[in-house]
Amino acid sequence: MVATWDVAVVGGGPGGLAAGLAAAAGGARTIVLERAEHPRYKTCGGGLLGTSLAFSESRIKVPARDSITAVTFTDRGEHAFTRRSGQPPVLTMVRRDEFDLAWYDAAVAAGAEVRQNAQVRAVDQDEDVATVTLADGSALTARTVIGADGSAGISSRYVGVAFEQQDLGLEVELAATGADRAAYRGRVLLDWGAVPGSYGWVFPKDDELTVGVIMQKGRGAETKEYLATFLKQLGLDDRPVLRDSGHLTRCRTPSAPLRKGRVLVVGDAAGLLEPWTREGISYALRSGTRAGEVAALAGTVDGLTAYEKWVNDELAPEMAAGRRLLGGFIRHRRVMHAAMATPLGWRAFQAFCRGELSMPSVLRRPGVRAAVRVFGGRG
Repeated sequence: MVATWDVAVVGGGPGGLAAGLAAAAGGARTIVLERAEHPRYKTCGGGLLGTSLAFSESRIKVPARDSITAVTFTDRGEHAFTRRSGQPPVLTMVRRDEFDLAWYDAAVAAGAEVRQNAQVRAVDQDEDVATVTLADGSALTARTVIGADGSAGISSRYVGVAFEQQDLGLEVELAATGADRAAYRGRVLLDWGAVPGSYGWVFPKDDELTVGVIMQKGRGAETKEYLATFLKQLGLDDRPVLRDSGHLTRCRTPSAPLRKGRVLVVGDAAGLLEPWTREGISYALRSGTRAGEVAALAGTVDGLTAYEKWVNDELAPEMAAGRRLLGGFIRHRRVMHAAMATPLGWRAFQAFCRGELSMPSVLRRPGVRAAVRVFGGRG
């Protein structure tokens, strides 16, 4: 059987569109299958780290809603302090409908076909091609399939990705008053929750505020209570709710597969995210782009192993470092809060957010390494 496409991408989020852009730019006949239609709302805090911002700015015009140069830290709603920085920003805020649409435009401009309202029902393969079957019963064939349809998607299940960490995030988008916009412009708020490993956030997006919390899966009632209490403490519980939603984040086990024959998985579908903050956009963009590049160049199935090697060399060390920091945060939340008030802690936090310092680099610093060892951060 001859493949109709060189590369078929399942999922039109940042990871999938980055893969489609890279594959098409590499000369591959590329199609991206998106179950909804751009622009579409997606549950997400929408905070771009410096890594994501730099990566995106070289490919798209980033539709920034705010540039963050101040962070307020609280511990269970108390003990607040605010740290400020100059430029570049610590975070850049985007709305996912606008951000994803910009990546959609870039992928199409690179030559990829993006098929909207295309729900994928199954992925399969034989010696020659991979086959993607859609909800309407139609099918298409490709030399390589890149799965970017989330951790609960068809691609992830097909490849057999296993997850060691699962968390529930709850989020509301609030209509911001004039006072809210003035209070939060250029500033985010991060709160360390009472349940070990949990935290909450307030992210400004011009006329909206995104308020959310995240906690280990299986504690749904406590997660809902945390969000309600958090909103009340902030004095935001009477704001009109524009949207409310929930989502699961899943972090892969270190040995989980990234490929099954001709099918690669990227971003959330591969369980690629930072374990402590649960940040996933930077991982989706980087892994999607690398998968698209490899898929465009690979002449054989064996050539796709270059993607697996890249993830293990580049992203796996970051995730391992994040696991250690999460372990320290779970055991010593108050110490972590106090550390952010110190010049060393704040500099490290800024450098990480700006993409100037990776998680492994943070842990290689003697003071941080000694502290994590004492605090019991797991390896």
